[in-house]
Amino acid sequence: MAIQFGYDIMNSFGRIFRVGIFGESHGCCTGVCIDGCPPGTALSEADFEYDMIRRRSGAEGTTPRREADAPRIMSGVFNGYATGSPVVLMIENSNTRSEDYAQFCEVPRPGHADFVAGKKYRGFADYRGGGHFSGRLTAGLVAAGVVAKKIIAPVAVSSKILEIGGSVEWSSVVAECVETHDSAGGIVECTVSGVPVGWGEPFFDGVESMIAHIVLAVPAVKGIEFGAGFAAARMRGSEHNDAFCGRDGTTATNHAGGVNGGITNGNAIVFRTAVKPTSSIARPQQTTNMLTGETVTLETHGRHDACIALRIPPVLEAAAAIALADLKMIAASLS
Repeated sequence: MAIQFGYDIMNSFGRIFRVGIFGESHGCCTGVCIDGCPPGTALSEADFEYDMIRRRSGAEGTTPRREADAPRIMSGVFNGYATGSPVVLMIENSNTRSEDYAQFCEVPRPGHADFVAGKKYRGFADYRGGGHFSGRLTAGLVAAGVVAKKIIAPVAVSSKILEIGGSVEWSSVVAECVETHDSAGGIVECTVSGVPVGWGEPFFDGVESMIAHIVLAVPAVKGIEFGAGFAAARMRGSEHNDAFCGRDGTTATNHAGGVNGGITNGNAIVFRTAVKPTSSIARPQQTTNMLTGETVTLETHGRHDACIALRIPPVLEAAAAIALADLKMIAASLS
């Protein structure tokens, strides 16, 4: 008997604080359904404005596509407070140009999901703007992160760009990519402060495991490291071990990134992510026409970010907050 998989499971994250994203880049809307939001959580549409603006395009090196990105609360909130039923947030797509994408069914873009989407969904996937694989869906993730940040408060999540294209002075790198129709990747660091001791479980539901799971689901993120990260492989134990300097678990260094044994140790959670260059670039690239088998030259037109890392800090904050909201609620359920 064939096993039937539920797509609601495939497109959701979390055990108690459960987030499911929906929509496509050029569909009528994208959004998120949040199950497990505690009743009584104060919530209004104005709460989403700050982080949604941070994610929005507009700066040099970002896509010319302009969207209002103003989430509408469709259900789960009454008189300004979450009711305990699922909170559904809808974000309208109004500035689309779908004619730019029809060719990619036959001629997939190198580095993009065009080829695998066509195979996995047998040609039925929405190819416009990348469809369900588009970074556009991170708008719903950021909206869910706003709710998650309320749940984990006073724990605070912040992020910053460390470098773009290998440079800490990246404005010239971005300008060059715009001029040459190329793209650049970057490294973004996220810090979570005020975390109490005891969130997380050993192994599969460890803090690093949960954060890495959702962060690596963000389009364009190709790597993550906590604390000293890969540098730990070049350190001695005497150098890497964080010496305790207080009964509250405070340590002199934070090479562990705020986590021991999958459990928060009271220090700040620190992780860094590697963000790849945008796959869609206007420079000529070699690819294969999947109908004829011929090698062809592809130039991708349309509206794309020259550097995705510029807009990803609020997305990473949201991902971390969502994972931690779930872990906080799991810890509360076990206490």
